[in-house]
Amino acid sequence: MYKFTQSGDTYVVSINNHEELVAALAQFCTDQGILAARIDGIGAVSSATLRFLDPATKKYVDGTFDEQMEIAALVGNVSQKDGKVYMHLHATFGRRDYTSIAGHLLCARINGAGEVFVTRLSCTPGRRFDEETGLNLYQF
Repeated sequence: MYKFTQSGDTYVVSINNHEELVAALAQFCTDQGILAARIDGIGAVSSATLRFLDPATKKYVDGTFDEQMEIAALVGNVSQKDGKVYMHLHATFGRRDYTSIAGHLLCARINGAGEVFVTRLSCTPGRRFDEETGLNLYQF
């Protein structure tokens, strides 16, 4: 699923080709006992599902893109919700025509490389559902 090396509190993670990115990162954090972290990375995917929240309706709209794309930016964080790893990731993908798409990342299939830095944090914020925004916000 992945390979990694560690330097201090930062892990350099290589997601195996054809693996699902979000699931592999969640498994990595579970395996390493990472309760809170900062995520950033690059790579390439053959498909991705992004999510957009409409704040007026508090409903999510998902879009799946089945095409080869570069991960121009992967940013996010790791926390805990209901005792499990909670991944909150946003991604920008570059398309063949040099346009881009971006949003909350639900899943993506690596096709080429998935190179991610996971920086462990010493705090352990949790998450709680906030009725007003419709989001799972930090709980300190």
